[in-house]
Amino acid sequence: MKTIYLAGGCFWGVQKYLSLIPGVKETTVGYANGKTANPSYQAVCKNSGHAETVRVVYDEKAVTLTGLLDLYAEIIDPVSVNRQGGDTGIQYRTGIFYEDESDRSIISGWLTLLQEGLSKPVAIELAPLQNFYPAEAYHQNYLDKNPGGYCHIPSAKFDRARSGADQVHDGLNDLRERLTPMQYEVAVGGATEPPFRNEYYDNFKSGIYVDVISGEPLFISTDKFESGCGWPAFSKPIDPALLTQLPDHSHGRNRTEVRTSGSGAHLGHVFHDGPEELGGLRYCINSASLRFVPRDEMKRAGYGKFLPLVK
Repeated sequence: MKTIYLAGGCFWGVQKYLSLIPGVKETTVGYANGKTANPSYQAVCKNSGHAETVRVVYDEKAVTLTGLLDLYAEIIDPVSVNRQGGDTGIQYRTGIFYEDESDRSIISGWLTLLQEGLSKPVAIELAPLQNFYPAEAYHQNYLDKNPGGYCHIPSAKFDRARSGADQVHDGLNDLRERLTPMQYEVAVGGATEPPFRNEYYDNFKSGIYVDVISGEPLFISTDKFESGCGWPAFSKPIDPALLTQLPDHSHGRNRTEVRTSGSGAHLGHVFHDGPEELGGLRYCINSASLRFVPRDEMKRAGYGKFLPLVK
């Protein structure tokens, strides 16, 4: 079982909605990431700094974290600040709070892709869980006990939850159909595949590596080298403008994440420990974010202009 904490306005409706998702095993409403211990509902309404939040325990074999987040996005206004539906106040802010540090990169990648389809900044707070206090008993499963009770979520959305994540977010759903589960979790969710157990770490054939989502050319085999890290390593991209670099402080480390500028796919990280004769950089890239096109297939696949770069 895995656990994630989701804030999306009044927690009565959010709990009901999330509890209907196949793979969700347990939900608890409570108050998260506030300034005081064991707050009452009245204290939260008076601005204790807590967010009305649902603790979600789910079976990751039945529903992925990104699948949960896709459905979560269906019931919130992601650009609204301290307001959902008719409820206003800091306790109604949107937020994703995690216990497992490895979840941060997945959530961050998901937020990046969500932002691409919006004209305003995403207002969803991303933070480690600092505290969570279960709400009073009468708040737990409130809509089950009070079927006609207040809910800011349209009733039609509950049918979406029952059907799972497969019918939401057409763009992400299309990617889920086109990509393997590992490719989706890495490129879209920001996960990391296992070292030495991925497709291209020991591939040194001549060719070009392209973005698994968009097909955009990113690296050539000429710049690939054996680093011993267990993932494909490149000394440089075809063009630095093709990549976006972002600070990554997860796992207690200071690293530089690399994404494609076009699709926003998570690729991996860049380090300054590469061979000096090749420029000193090591682009440590997940195989799952790439598609390799052999040299003799490049022209037919539309990458003929890059043939002079490939030895």
